[in-house]
Amino acid sequence: MSVNLPSVYDPEKVEDKIYQFWLAGDFFRALRVKGKKTFTIVIPPPNVTGSLHMGHALDNTIQDVLIRWRRMQGLDTLWLPGTDHAGIATQNKVEEHLAAEGLTRHDLGREKFLERAWKWKEEYHGRIVRQLHKLGVSCDWSRERFTLDEGCSRAVREVFVSLYERGLIYRGNYMINWCTRCHTALSDIEVEHEEKASTLTHISYPGVSWEGSITVATTRPETMLGDTAVAVNPEDPRYRDLIGRRVLLPLLNREIPIIADAYVDPAFGSGAVKITPAHDPNDFEIGRRHNLEMVVAIGENGLITEGMGPYAGMDRYAARRVIVDDLKKGGYLQKIEDYTHAVGHCQRCGTEIEPLLSLQWFVCMQPLAGPAIEAVTQGRISFVPERFTRPYLHWMENIRDWCISRQIWWGHRIPAWYCPCGEMIVSRQDPVACPSCGGEKLEQDPDVLDTWFSSALWPFSTLGWPEKTPDLEHYFPTSVLVTGYDIITFWVSRMIFMSLEFMKDIPFSHVAVHGLVRDAQGRKMSKSLGNGVDPLEVIEAFGADTLRFTLVTGQSPGSDQRFRPENVAASRNFSNKIWNASRYVLMNLEGYRPAAALPPDLERRDRWILDRLNDVTAKTTALLENYELGEAARAVYDFFWRDFCDWYIELSKLGLYGEEEKTKERTRAVLYFVLEQALRLLHPFMPFISEEIWQHLPRSGGPEALMVAPWPSFAAELVDERARKEMELVMEVIHAIRNLRQGIGLSRGTPSPVVLRAPARLLTLLEEERPFMEKLSWAGEITLRNEDEAKPEQALTALAAEVEVFLPLKGVLDLEQEIGRLQKELQDIEKERAKSLAKLGNEDFMQKAPLEVIEKERRKEEECGQKRSKLLLRLEELEKLRA
Repeated sequence: MSVNLPSVYDPEKVEDKIYQFWLAGDFFRALRVKGKKTFTIVIPPPNVTGSLHMGHALDNTIQDVLIRWRRMQGLDTLWLPGTDHAGIATQNKVEEHLAAEGLTRHDLGREKFLERAWKWKEEYHGRIVRQLHKLGVSCDWSRERFTLDEGCSRAVREVFVSLYERGLIYRGNYMINWCTRCHTALSDIEVEHEEKASTLTHISYPGVSWEGSITVATTRPETMLGDTAVAVNPEDPRYRDLIGRRVLLPLLNREIPIIADAYVDPAFGSGAVKITPAHDPNDFEIGRRHNLEMVVAIGENGLITEGMGPYAGMDRYAARRVIVDDLKKGGYLQKIEDYTHAVGHCQRCGTEIEPLLSLQWFVCMQPLAGPAIEAVTQGRISFVPERFTRPYLHWMENIRDWCISRQIWWGHRIPAWYCPCGEMIVSRQDPVACPSCGGEKLEQDPDVLDTWFSSALWPFSTLGWPEKTPDLEHYFPTSVLVTGYDIITFWVSRMIFMSLEFMKDIPFSHVAVHGLVRDAQGRKMSKSLGNGVDPLEVIEAFGADTLRFTLVTGQSPGSDQRFRPENVAASRNFSNKIWNASRYVLMNLEGYRPAAALPPDLERRDRWILDRLNDVTAKTTALLENYELGEAARAVYDFFWRDFCDWYIELSKLGLYGEEEKTKERTRAVLYFVLEQALRLLHPFMPFISEEIWQHLPRSGGPEALMVAPWPSFAAELVDERARKEMELVMEVIHAIRNLRQGIGLSRGTPSPVVLRAPARLLTLLEEERPFMEKLSWAGEITLRNEDEAKPEQALTALAAEVEVFLPLKGVLDLEQEIGRLQKELQDIEKERAKSLAKLGNEDFMQKAPLEVIEKERRKEEECGQKRSKLLLRLEELEKLRA
């Protein structure tokens, strides 16, 4: 085994090779060891609609960190991969490609269209899997699933039929969200609401057989064509005498009643509202309570329906303009005022939603929601962070029946068949004849199920349910679900109630919630803004480890993060630091064979780094237990960069390049042990570089790969509080000397004498570590004095705990010249700061300049202010010395 690493780390040459090594070794496979504690994650299946984006990269990195860590801890880990057919989204993509050929899905027919959709799936599924390989995910690819595969389809049909048989799935005419672009129903959570500037149109409805009129206000005048009543609050004294009377619907001259309903808010508008039961969910409920006629005025194509007078066939928005003009001409228009309200849009295509009365399939939610609420309130399922419990409970406590039918072709077709005799058959197997009349001319329902219906079964359908498979018995319930906060209602809630209903158990015990990855300005990444960052491009330029570490350290549970180029550069620098430090260690391990235990009689610096390693091991493990992955990664970063590279590696040179063989061997043993253990801590976050280096380490047997090596554990025997405190004091002294030298502009190559005054009990420690302090502080000779001895004259001073640090200036610095230099530097800094303050105080600049330019100017002003403070402090010190 070679201990030599190339001089420069090249992730392009390393990462593909390492991933193939893992695959060849079958290290990702879950072994299903009986009696062994399990840790299971089912992947949130990416849609087969295109490439992975930065949100996928974050989500999968978090899962991979957790699964690699638990695998190293010795748990029986399963990370089950898969993809989602993504009904509406995928169908839209395929139809876009057809449109480029001048075709529609209807030109092809259902069967040929589905062939195209499966070809699309194969192409993009392959692309997604390759991208996940590039990211380094350690999924068990032997168990990969797809929401439309045979097993998942069998589970979907079993759930549908079972819920139907229990009366929890029904078919009926109800108010749904309709997308006129996608031509399908949408569930409430597939509708995105955004504030929109609109108008409130006040319309006068004249009385029938009574003098006067009643005024209503609406944001959608075109829906008045479907009005079947005007409603008032029964307690509103203005209209009490009108309840039960009738008014004339303007333009269509249809008589409609005035009804009383407590839902009406007397304070809104005129206190009277138009009721359009077929085009508003609240009006629908009022219509049902009062047995009103349901008049459909806008069709599924977004056009005004037949029977609506001169407006029939018009687009809904065109009809709105014409209707307002006609109301004005007829004297029915009272006024139009500006109004802002939330308007629903299709999540997939952005088209404004049309609330519509339609014959659809629904899941009855109340019986299912109760247990799902209890599972969380009783603590069987916990959200991390806990604050996401509230939106989950709010959604579940106010849930409405779930519309599950979609008027598309790509998806799980509803297992219901209709016979000309009027019989409907819902069956686990395709029926061949009608059980009522024996007829064989059966037609299957053309609709498919909402994509989220199959996704709701993902934690158990992927493990083989409805069969009692060994995987299902061993790995269910799963351990944790990693997901973004944006699909708690879409997906998390549904997995919980479906698992409780069909498995009689929770699907997972923890929901680890992360935020969105935004651009450097905090904006959501989108095609329209052109601010998306392709994770594959980052990987190609800097390597997967760099991307992973940037994403992990940039996030805290549940919070959004900003993806900044400077953070990527910092992570790349860390990769280089790891590589260069490892090269140094390996170059000093020629011929070394690891021993079973660390050597005895370790020096202070050795005991200190082992104590620090022990501390970071315990800290990292505890942070991972609490899903604080960002803090865990930063803890490992700080240890490796600061403690190991900046301090111990520099310290080790004294031992390695000295004369004593025993010291050399002790140093080599500690360097090897610390690097090997640090690579284990790094591995979940940066698996490629850690594995590559680990494979070059000299080893005596043990695991074949770092990814299956044991996770480091806290070792009480390595705790050394005395070494820690003593080395912390020594490092504080070094920092103080460096700061004093830097303050007067001394370069590393310019020696300067230093005097340390300290209590007698510290002098032995300082004497023992004097060679180290002289080397790393870049000073010349360090002189030690008891705290009772005289202070040196004309010297800069600093305090490091109980140690006084003096930097005599005689022979080192011309005091007058240095004061002049600092005064000139102060003048320049103050000019720069004044320019920044002037810009930031300029209202025109603040209004017109891009946000990133303003932020840059603010940082510049802040940096100038900090430099100014330091210069003033240093000048004050030198002025005292001159005096």
